[in-house]
Amino acid sequence: MEILEQEVSFEEIIKGSRFLSELIICETQAQAREIIKAQKTKYNDATHVCHAFITGTAGEVMGMSDDGEPSGTAGRPILDVLKGRGCTNVMLTVTRWFGGTLLGTGGLVKAYSGGAKSVILKANELKAFVPLIEKKDFCFSVDYSSHKLVKKLMENYTLYNVTETFDTNVTLKGEIAKSDFDSFAAMLLEHSKGKIKL
Repeated sequence: MEILEQEVSFEEIIKGSRFLSELIICETQAQAREIIKAQKTKYNDATHVCHAFITGTAGEVMGMSDDGEPSGTAGRPILDVLKGRGCTNVMLTVTRWFGGTLLGTGGLVKAYSGGAKSVILKANELKAFVPLIEKKDFCFSVDYSSHKLVKKLMENYTLYNVTETFDTNVTLKGEIAKSDFDSFAAMLLEHSKGKIKL
């Protein structure tokens, strides 16, 4: 499963209608609602802002909307393309400005799924997707004499959002890949002769 690291957009004109496809980072269903509200405000002159999203570590939460287009012609094709990509924590919106020519249901499905495929293709070229790493929080305290050594040892791991609080001791907090947590804890315990416990 992969997640989006940067937002990507793709635009095309089909029979006079302008279609703008955008991939947006989206981690929760609540965030999806906020993004759609923002997109509709941003493109208040658009005819439709159709979308689909997938969230959750296993991509278990999904949603979509045709936003006034005939049922099944926009949201479902966009969602199918997203599901085919094997990604999560992402929303794909396709905004349409009507150009005067009706596309018919087949034409709409083709336009919306085509826009979704094109923006995903562009994201792949830009390497905008990265593997999803399940993270776990950590927190520990270390005395000042061991601080430098511990910092050096921490360089052997990929850590995220690390913060340090200097008080009586130094308290370090952050996130680490769930798969590395146990070896990280064991390494700290061993080098501190049992003093540092995560």
